[in-house]
Amino acid sequence: MLVSYNWLRNYVNLDNVTPEELAEKITRSGIEVEGIEYLAPKSENIVVGYVKSCEKHPDADKLNLCQVDVGEESLQIICGAPNVGAGQKVAVAKPGAKLPNGMKIKKVKLRGVESNGMICSLQELGLDEKYIPADVAEGIFVFPEDAEVGEPVQELLNLDDAILDLDVLANRPDALSMLGVAYEVAAILDQPIELPDENLTVDESIEAKDYIDVKIDSIENNPYYGAFIIRDVEIKPAPLWMRNYLMASGIRPINNVVDITNFVLLEYGQPLHAFDYDQFGSKQVVIRQGKENETMVTLDDQERQLNENNLVITNGKEPVALAGVMGGADSEVTDGTTNLLLEAAYFDSASVRHTVKQTGLRSESSTRFEKGVDPNRVKRAGIRACSLLQKYANGKVAGSVVEVDALDKSEKSVTVTTAKINQRLGMGLDEKDVTSVLSRLQFEFSKNGEEIIVQVPTRRLDISIFEDILEEVIRIYGYDHLPYTIPQGWVQAGGLTDIQLLQREIKNYLSSAGLMETLTYSLTNEKDATRFLTPDIEEKPAYPVGLAMPMSEEHSHLRLSLIPEMLRVLQHNVARTQTDLAYYEIGKVFVSREEKVVNQPIENLHVAGALTGLWHNHPWQQEKKPVDFYVAKGIVEGLFAHLELDVTFVQTKMEDMHPGRCAVIKLNGKGIGYVGQVHPLTAKDFDVKETYVFEIDLESVFAVHQLAPSFTDIPRYPSVTRDIAFILDNDVPAGDVQAVIMEIGVPLVKEVSIFDVYQGEHMEEGKKSVAYRLLYQDPSRTLKDDEVDASYQEIIEKVNNQFGSYVRS
Repeated sequence: MLVSYNWLRNYVNLDNVTPEELAEKITRSGIEVEGIEYLAPKSENIVVGYVKSCEKHPDADKLNLCQVDVGEESLQIICGAPNVGAGQKVAVAKPGAKLPNGMKIKKVKLRGVESNGMICSLQELGLDEKYIPADVAEGIFVFPEDAEVGEPVQELLNLDDAILDLDVLANRPDALSMLGVAYEVAAILDQPIELPDENLTVDESIEAKDYIDVKIDSIENNPYYGAFIIRDVEIKPAPLWMRNYLMASGIRPINNVVDITNFVLLEYGQPLHAFDYDQFGSKQVVIRQGKENETMVTLDDQERQLNENNLVITNGKEPVALAGVMGGADSEVTDGTTNLLLEAAYFDSASVRHTVKQTGLRSESSTRFEKGVDPNRVKRAGIRACSLLQKYANGKVAGSVVEVDALDKSEKSVTVTTAKINQRLGMGLDEKDVTSVLSRLQFEFSKNGEEIIVQVPTRRLDISIFEDILEEVIRIYGYDHLPYTIPQGWVQAGGLTDIQLLQREIKNYLSSAGLMETLTYSLTNEKDATRFLTPDIEEKPAYPVGLAMPMSEEHSHLRLSLIPEMLRVLQHNVARTQTDLAYYEIGKVFVSREEKVVNQPIENLHVAGALTGLWHNHPWQQEKKPVDFYVAKGIVEGLFAHLELDVTFVQTKMEDMHPGRCAVIKLNGKGIGYVGQVHPLTAKDFDVKETYVFEIDLESVFAVHQLAPSFTDIPRYPSVTRDIAFILDNDVPAGDVQAVIMEIGVPLVKEVSIFDVYQGEHMEEGKKSVAYRLLYQDPSRTLKDDEVDASYQEIIEKVNNQFGSYVRS
C-alpha cells in the first residue's frame, strides 16, 4: 500500500513528525514500512507561468517561440512540445533552476533566438512516466485556470510529497485504505482524526428507482448491492489535487469520473464501479453466477470465458462486469458519457478469489475484496463518490439509492480485564492505560466491574478474541515497554523423540546404502492418486482426497503412495542424461476411508525408494551391475536387519508391478509394504526404463520397533555348517522352505542361507534344486556330531513330508 504523506495530513495532524519518524513509529506498531520515496528532489525557481503568446520559431518548424509571464517578469522561451499554446498556464523553470534529473537551466540561443528558461513536462519535473495522464504524456502539463501565476509548482503538483510503502499483511485489510492508515496513525500519535465530508445534496426531482432495479440471485456471494444514479455529468479532468494524490499512490489519472471512483477506493478501501447508464442495456441490474462457456470482454479488451463459479453483474441478459474484479468494455465511461450508474457492493471474498484465480486478472478492487472490506463503509463510500461527482463533474444525484441489503453490519464484542492483560504481558498497566489505548484506537467500550467490554468497529476484521485486544494494547502502548525477564526454574535440554530418532536411523542407512534423498509434492493427479498402494492401505477401501480448488489437474489430489511422484523425479532426471539413479523419500500419505470426505484423512508416514540404471559401474575392473530385483530387495533386507526386525517376502501380483518380480514385505505376518519392478507398460507410461521400487508403511514399523540397542556375545565355541540341496516343485517358494528349516532347527540352528538355485539340464521338468547352508552353534558348549546329525535328519524328513521334496544326491 503506497501512502501519500501529504494526503494523510488531510486526516491527521502530522506537523510534528517527519516522514522518516512516522515510518519508524508505524513499523514499531506492527505494520512494516518497507521504504520511503520522495516524488521529486526539492527544486527552486520552477513556477507557474502564463503563455501570453505562442508563435512558430522563425528558423525551425518544430519549435515554438513563447512569451511567458512568470509573475515578476516575462520570459521569452523556446519550446518544442506539440501541445503548447497561448493562454495556457504551464510549469516554467527559470534561469538558474535545477531540474530533478540534474539539468541546470541557463539562458541559451536556439537557432539564433534567445531562450530564457524552459517549459517543463511532468517527466522533467521528476514524476514517473507510468503514472502520468495519457493526454499529457507526450507534452507539457497544463495547469487549471485557477492556478496563480508565479506560484512555485513544488507544492501545487505535490512534488514535495513522500510516499510510504506499507507491507500490509492479510490480517490487516483495514490498512489498504487511507482512512484505515489514518486511524492507525492517529492512535500511534494520539491525535484526533478528521473524517471526509459525506454531506450530499440530492436532486429531489430524480428518483433512482425510476431508472434502475436490482435483483440478486446469489445473495450469499453478494449480500449488499447499492445502485446510485447520477445524471448530466460532465467528463473532464479531475481536480489537480486529486490527480496528484492518485499519481502519488501509483494510479494513472484518466478522467474525473474514473478518478473519483479510484480516489474513494483508496480513501475508504471500498471498490466502486461506474457504468455508462445509457450503454448499460436495461433498467435492471441482475447479479448471478456465470454460465458455462459464457463470455464477456473486460475493460482491458480481453475476452474472458466464464463458468458457474464466477459471480457476474448483468443487465438481465448478458454480463457487464466480473463482480469485484473488473468492469466490461461495453459499458465503460467514455468522453461521451452523460449519465452514470454507480455500483457500491459487498462481494464475498472467496467468490472474488475464485474469479481472480480462474481469469488470472487481479485489480486494486479484487485485492481489497479478497482480503475483506468494512461492511459499514460500503454505502458510505457510494455517498462519498456521489458527493465528489456532484462537485467535480456537475452531476445531479438521484434522491435515493436502489439497494438490496442482507449484509451483517453488527460489531463484535470482546471482554477483557486489566488483570488478565497484565498476567499475559508481565506488566503493571492500570485500567487508565488500557482504556486510553482503546480510546486512541477509536474503539467504544463500557465497564462492568473489572471487565471492559470492547465494541470492535467493523473496519477491524482482524479482531475477535481477547488475544487480539491484548495485541492492540501492547503495540499501541509500545513493545519497548515490555519488561526484560530471565526464564525461571530448571531448563530442560531439547531432544528428539523416539520416532524422530528412528527416522534418522532409516535416513542414515538408506543414504549409506547409496540412495539419495528426494522430496516430492504431496499432491498428484487423480489417476496416479490410487496407484502403487501398500497392503495396509489396500486392505480396506481407500479413496483419494481431492482439493476443492486445485492449482492444476496434475496437483489435484492428495497422494496415497510416494511412488508416482518419485517416478516423475526419475523421468525428469533421465531426460537430462542422468541414467544411473537411486532415490529414497520419507513422507506422508493421506488415507481416507470415506468416498465423500467429511473427516480429515489419516496421515501415515511412509518410506519409498526408486532405482534405475546401473547399481555398480567399475570401468577399470570391467564390472557392471545393473539394478535388479535382488538389489532392491537387498536394500530392504539390510534396512530391517539394521533395525533388528525380522521380515519375510512373499511373491505377489500387484497392478502396475511386474507379475513375476514383486513381493509383499511382511512384519509379524502383516503386509506393510512391497518391493519389485515397475511393470514395463507402467514404466512406459511414466517414460522411464527398467525401474525397481519399494514402499513401506513406517507407522507399522514404529509400532513394534524397540529403540534400546541390543548386543550379542562373541561366540566362545565353534560352529558347524551343513549343506542340503532339496529338489522342489517350481511353485514352492524357497523362502518358505528356509523358514521351516529355521523353525525345526531351533535352538541349534542359528542361520539358514540359500547359496544355490539350479534349473535346467539333468533336472526333471517342473522341478528346481535349491541349496541351503545351515549354521549350527551353541553359545554354552561344543556341539557333538551326533546332535548335529540328528537335527539334520529331522529337518530333511519334515521338509520332504511338508513340501513333497527330496534331497539331491
